[in-house]
Amino acid sequence: MFATMFRILNIIAAIAILSTGFCFSQTVEEIDQIIFSPSALSRDYKFDFPGTFEERSITMKDGIVLNGVLFRAKASKGLVFYLHGSSGALNGWGKTAPNYTRLGYDIFILDYRGYGKSGGKLENEQQFYDDLQYAYDDLKADYPENKTIILGYSIGTGPAAQLAARNHPSKLILLAPYYSMEDFLPRLVPGIDVNLIRYKFKTYEFVQHVKAPVIIFHGEEDKVVYPGSSEKLKGFFKANDQLHSLKGVDHYGIGESPAFLAELGNILK
Repeated sequence: MFATMFRILNIIAAIAILSTGFCFSQTVEEIDQIIFSPSALSRDYKFDFPGTFEERSITMKDGIVLNGVLFRAKASKGLVFYLHGSSGALNGWGKTAPNYTRLGYDIFILDYRGYGKSGGKLENEQQFYDDLQYAYDDLKADYPENKTIILGYSIGTGPAAQLAARNHPSKLILLAPYYSMEDFLPRLVPGIDVNLIRYKFKTYEFVQHVKAPVIIFHGEEDKVVYPGSSEKLKGFFKANDQLHSLKGVDHYGIGESPAFLAELGNILK
């Protein structure tokens, strides 16, 4: 259900961009709006998820408080540190948690600045990375890195790769990753001025420095992030890294696809 919601949000965003004559008048702010489509939640919003979960408020160095939810498995084997996609907020993204908790892993999902209950506003790429590192360090107090998996979906894949390169997780899993924003966005929005893209998210640079196993999943029917992105990233693989191309799977359905969930079970054994 939440995949459908995000698809609708993206369509609405695309219509809004086109109706303002985006391809003829571009600004940094307009391009940022293509990359990030946050939904805000009131501070008193009550999450309603099955199973055991708890909210975590993490105060960044500049005083901004980011909101996350930690979902707990009955008998935890470790943590999945999950970086979600560009649209929505935790009330939607949290619905993916049972896919991981039933396999024995706790999962932490963070709302970025301006998403859900998280305060502040995304201002630049380094700020994004610093926020993720701060949240990751906060979770390390409860989960050692050798039992932590970093997972990124869609827009979250570049930052997930950057975080994995800076740290020592047990694995890095990327769902529908892009090669870089400068490679991805011109294919999504023809005519875009690449000089105005301030979030570079150079996934290809980061994966070269990840010492943990890298496992990529990409749907062959992905019409958002073209599947060739993952094929290009494969060129930087270590000996035991993996690319799984999923037949009949699109961008929005990848995290719930039977093929992905079956392989995820093998990975999290």
